Amino acid sequence: MPYEILEHTADAGVRGIGSTLEEAFREAARATFSLMVDLPQVKPKQTVKLEVEADTLEGLLVAFLGELLARRDIEGLVFSDFRVRIEGGERRWRLAGEAYGEPLDPARHRPRVEVKAATYFGVEVRREGDRWIAQCVLDL
Repeated sequence: MPYEILEHTADAGVRGIGSTLEEAFREAARATFSLMVDLPQVKPKQTVKLEVEADTLEGLLVAFLGELLARRDIEGLVFSDFRVRIEGGERRWRLAGEAYGEPLDPARHRPRVEVKAATYFGVEVRREGDRWIAQCVLDL
């Protein structure tokens, strides 16, 4: 399933679309990194394990994207693919998975905008017919 970049005044919105909740989160992450670099140029040379928890699916999306951005800042990595497993229910959600990428190479990855953070503005995770939507606004 695809991802979309949403228009927003000073920031950018991302929307992940998938046939499963996990696919929608994966596509939201791909959309986030597509704003920062030339995504097809990012090779899956390194695997980073991820675990985040939140009280809601919306909080889980923000925590997931926030963790990816922290890894980018701390480890200097950019990612192009993601595998996630989401478990939970009404009061607690947990995401465990991996991000695949490599150290940022400005010559090859062609950096674009800097994404500072995932925000709760416009955050929404919902089922729409036979697909899932996971979206939020990113602070640029």
